[in-house]
Amino acid sequence: EVVLPFVSQGISCGFPSPAEGMEEEFDLFKYIIKDKNTTFFARIRGDSMSGIGMSDGDIVVVDKSLEPDNNKVAVCYLDGEFTIKRIVLKDSKFFLVAENEKYQPIEITEDNDFVIWGIVTNIIKKI
Repeated sequence: EVVLPFVSQGISCGFPSPAEGMEEEFDLFKYIIKDKNTTFFARIRGDSMSGIGMSDGDIVVVDKSLEPDNNKVAVCYLDGEFTIKRIVLKDSKFFLVAENEKYQPIEITEDNDFVIWGIVTNIIKKI
């Protein structure tokens, strides 16, 4: 457990406002991890999800207990490789869709070796 000071009222990204000080404490792990037994971290490789702010080298937080659903971003095992893509259900078909126009959607069929490992809940970035 790591508890640090937290500015709960937010900090303006526009014009500065008078500082009111740090009033609360904040445990980052409790915020991003709902259940440590079903959560894991993974490093992103590539740019297929750049359209939603996932960049090469970022860390994602993945929860294995969450139900895969339409439009959720998931870590999937597909034909021998891991990938992170958006789940899209359309016209009784199942697709994995990148958030970068240079990648085509992947239709998942019964011929694929396919498992959803978990749902991405957070992205950790360095700036």
